[in-house]
Amino acid sequence: MKRVAVFIDGNNFYFGLRKLFGRNRSLKNFDFEGFAQFLAGKDKVVAIYYYNALLDKKNDPRKYESQKEFFEKLKQIPNFHLVLCKLLKRNITGTDKFYYIIKEDDINMAVDMVENACDNKFDVAALVSGDGDFVPAVRSVKKKGKIVKNIFFKNSSSRNLKNFCDESLELTKETLNDFFEISQPKKDNKK
Repeated sequence: MKRVAVFIDGNNFYFGLRKLFGRNRSLKNFDFEGFAQFLAGKDKVVAIYYYNALLDKKNDPRKYESQKEFFEKLKQIPNFHLVLCKLLKRNITGTDKFYYIIKEDDINMAVDMVENACDNKFDVAALVSGDGDFVPAVRSVKKKGKIVKNIFFKNSSSRNLKNFCDESLELTKETLNDFFEISQPKKDNKK
């Protein structure tokens, strides 16, 4: 039985799900533990790493609190590692509008993959991202005799990354649908 470590680019994953499902599904209802086990197949999940950044509380306190609640739920999963990165606010030149970007998520993910491979903490890395910037990290992990699976969304995948990985899996609606915990409507006990 192989040891599998799952590395999830949280921002990429969120927007990939949104593209597939729209706002019909909430990430808060996604079964990350089941998803990781699906990626591992018959093998053992030894770690799940999830990379993201805390939202700006001043910009939207409600979303900030919702995200914090989501992160607390994730921390309850065995062997789950939430890696919080920097959120930078950028102004759009010539306007009073702004946007946010997450910094250090890719580099943290790459370093964790390589360090864990060097420390022999896994046999298989499941890289949930389509970003071609991970190719050097994948090469390094493979030099340590590890298998790398690339798990990606159709419109955010790098052919180069897929070519360097040992296996690849496109995430589709059909693949992901079963990992959403659908809350059941409350039954009325009145007769």
